[in-house]
This record gives sequence, C-alpha cells and structure tokens, in this order.
Amino acid sequence: MFTEADALERDAADPGHRDLFHVPPAEGGRYAEAAYLAGNSLGLQPRATRGDLLDDLDAWARLGVEGHLDAARPWLPYHEFLTGTAARLVGALPAETVVMNSLTVNLHLLMVSFYRPVGTRTKIVIEDTAFPSDSYAVRSQARFHDLDPDATVVRLDPADVLSYLAREGHEVALVLLGGVNYLTGELMDIPAITRAGHEAGALVGWDLAHAAGNVPLELHEWGPDFAAWCSYKYLNAGPGALGGVFVHERHLGDPAVPRFEGWWSTEPATRFEMAPVSRPPATADAWQISNPPIYAMGPVRTSLEIFDRVGMAELRARSRRLTGYLESLLDELPVTLVTPRDPDRRGSQLSLRIGPGSAHELAKRLRHEFGVITDAREPDIVRAAPVPLYCTYHDCWRLADALAHVIEEVR
Repeated sequence: MFTEADALERDAADPGHRDLFHVPPAEGGRYAEAAYLAGNSLGLQPRATRGDLLDDLDAWARLGVEGHLDAARPWLPYHEFLTGTAARLVGALPAETVVMNSLTVNLHLLMVSFYRPVGTRTKIVIEDTAFPSDSYAVRSQARFHDLDPDATVVRLDPADVLSYLAREGHEVALVLLGGVNYLTGELMDIPAITRAGHEAGALVGWDLAHAAGNVPLELHEWGPDFAAWCSYKYLNAGPGALGGVFVHERHLGDPAVPRFEGWWSTEPATRFEMAPVSRPPATADAWQISNPPIYAMGPVRTSLEIFDRVGMAELRARSRRLTGYLESLLDELPVTLVTPRDPDRRGSQLSLRIGPGSAHELAKRLRHEFGVITDAREPDIVRAAPVPLYCTYHDCWRLADALAHVIEEVR
C-alpha cells in the first residue's frame, strides 16, 4: 500500500489539475519537480497568470488613461470582475463580497465597524494559537479604544470557546477566530461558534486566511457579521496578493454602522460628480477606500476563475483523499500528528510534531536533499499541505520517504 508504485497508480486514477500550475524544480533528490507541500503558506503560480497580467499591462501601453473605460477588462469596474467568483468561493451573496487590500488592513477596517466596546462589553476573544498578526491587530484595537489589551483580549483554546461564551459572553464585544488554525490545521466549527457568539450578544468575525480555497464555506447561511481572507495561500494569487472581505447583508446600507470612507466607497454612478459627501452603496463595496490596483487584482481574478471552474466540492473531496493518504503514511513514522484526525475537523494541512530537534533544520534537509518543500514552525512543528489542485499522491509519498531517511538524524 505504501510503495512508490502505489502512489503513482493513485495519481493515475485520481489526477488533480497540476497541469494548470508552474511547479518549482527540485533542488535535491532524484526528481525533476519539487514535491510542493507548502501551498498553505504560498500557493503555486497558475500558468494563465502571466498572460493575463501581460494583457492588462498591454492595455496601459496602448490606451493610457483611456484604459479605464476602453480596455478589454476596463479598469474602472475591474474589482467587479472578481466579485461573483469570490462570493461563490466563500458561500456569500455578491453584494456581501469585495476583493480589496491585504488581510490585516481589512481586519482593521472591519473592526472599525464591528468592534464597538461599550460599558463592560469590551472583550475580544481570539484563539490562543492565533496567527501573530491577528493578535497584534486586536491588541492595537484595544489600545485605540483606550483599553488595556492584556485585560481586553481573551486568548482561549478553541475547545473552550463555546463554554466561555456561555459563561462570560456578556462581557464579549467581538469574537474573532481563524477559520482554520494556521499552526494546527484545525477547522473550527464556524456555524456553532457564530451562533454562540450572537446568542451571547457579541459580534462575530472570521479570519479565513487558511480556510478560503481550502474548505467549503457558507458565510451567508452561517451568518457571521464579517470575514476577511488573503489570496496568496490556497488561492494562488501570488505573494502579498489582495485579500477579500465579507460583510453580512443585514449590515449593508445600515447608516448606524461606522466605516472609514474614501474615493471608492461611493456609488460608482455618481463617483465622477466629485461631490464632497460620499453616497455609499448598500453593498460590501462601501468598505472600499482607494481605487483598486489593477495589476494586483489580475492574478486574483485568474485564480478565482480556476476555483469557479473546478468547484470547491470536487477539491474538498480530493483533499480528503490526499490528506488521508498522507496521514496513513505518517502513521508509519516516529512523528506525532497535531492536526485533528477527523477529516471533518481539518482542511488540507497536516501539522507534524517531530519531537526533539529543529523543525527548520528538518525542512531544510527535506528541501535540499529530497526536493520536498514543507513549512516549519519552531521549535518542532512541520506543516505539510497536499493542496488538491496541484499536489499528488506521489508528493505525499516523497515526503514520507524523505522523513523516513532523516527524521532520526534530526531528532
């Protein structure tokens, strides 16, 4: 079952869409291409990205300022070309979705609207292993409101969130958790936590950096107040790519919801009347501030179109097969799986605790000696994500084979 030949047979029977992507060459080992298992950190480049980006650049060369209206993909409404595909990806209405800015900028803009501490209801609940940027963001929001971040920000084990909300929810203003934990790969129960937060009287937001493009999402149905995600991990839009925003429709057009505003926050039909007062649309577009960066939006559009064609249902099913296969291989090795074993409680990522030894040293040896690219978190966690769009069973086998050769030396 765990032979290289078996892995290749599985790939023949269950191919993904590797041909749509550029796969880096292997730096070591006996294979031409890397076994790329770091898409949870940075996704691979779609082959279509370069041509699509050049088309947008050529429009600038040919048309100058007239490209705003006359380009094949006009710049003035360019962000709207991404709205439908982004909405379908996260299970939202188009009016609830906009692609803009980067992840933490969007979280801050959303917290302007949805973190409004009043009286004793001031606390922000995050997970104890939240990505550091989220921790920094909520602590700085507390300070911005003249609150003590050490007293305001409540860090919880995910297993304790529901009981805490039932017990202390009257003091919680905002619940802001990662949909899939960056370190452990655990998929949170987004609907249940959202309901519990609302029952406690809090507002609820989600950081979906490790969830968007990784697991199916139904944000409109589940009903969080807001969510934000990046596009450079599972969404394959390139380093530092623009992120996405969801604002539930119950908040759209509500004048009581505060927002920062700018040039792109006003109705497109009246934008060039140059009026001094904004007329925000009753959509998530009202949370935009600046005009969209076209050449940053292009790769996001290209990638979202791939997800739209393939579909998250197909990707989720293949993800479960790949990740389950890798889990079986790892069970034969002296590593500890940190990620939940229940497939319903995880996405594509498996986090391995290697025991004594340096995670970075192990990841370095995997890359340079075997051509296997993973992601390390010190002191002893190696993260591997068999992304269903472009990873293979053979990639999984190569990781297990490489670990078998070096794990004891590193430990």
